[in-house]
Amino acid sequence: MQSSSLTKILCAGLGMTFGIFASQFWPSETVSGETADRNDHLTMLTVPTGTREGDVESIFTLNYQTGQLVGATLDPNTGRFTRFYRRDIKPDFGVSPQAKPLYTMSAGTVPFSRTGKIQAADGVLYISELNSGQVAAYAYPFSPSDKVLPTMPIGLLDVFAFREVNPAN
Repeated sequence: MQSSSLTKILCAGLGMTFGIFASQFWPSETVSGETADRNDHLTMLTVPTGTREGDVESIFTLNYQTGQLVGATLDPNTGRFTRFYRRDIKPDFGVSPQAKPLYTMSAGTVPFSRTGKIQAADGVLYISELNSGQVAAYAYPFSPSDKVLPTMPIGLLDVFAFREVNPAN
């Protein structure tokens, strides 16, 4: 009976030792998540600038009444916002001036090519508008620097219709 208990303890100890040893060589996965908050007039959303661990994120706000999409990136070395972004998104959806736009916004990640003078961040903004029945994808430029730069435009990547739209809109 004592031999059986000793064998169980020995096997458990060997299993834990093997598990600890194996975990040192097992590839780790980075977990990330974007945060968002909204009310009746505004959405605020964080978007990653890159897909590597240690990359910073940008924050964007969308004002539903004005259609202004505004963002900034905080520099981790200085603790100051050094990148600023802006775009009027109303024309992108072609909503009539009389209509009250109804927006939703979320973030995604697309690992864009890192070539060229101005590089796009890996974070993408997806904005839908109910009256137009469309979803638009936006990208923004990013390169690390602790210098404050002038406001840069947010680029429209593409638009698709998620439903048929009533011709009256």
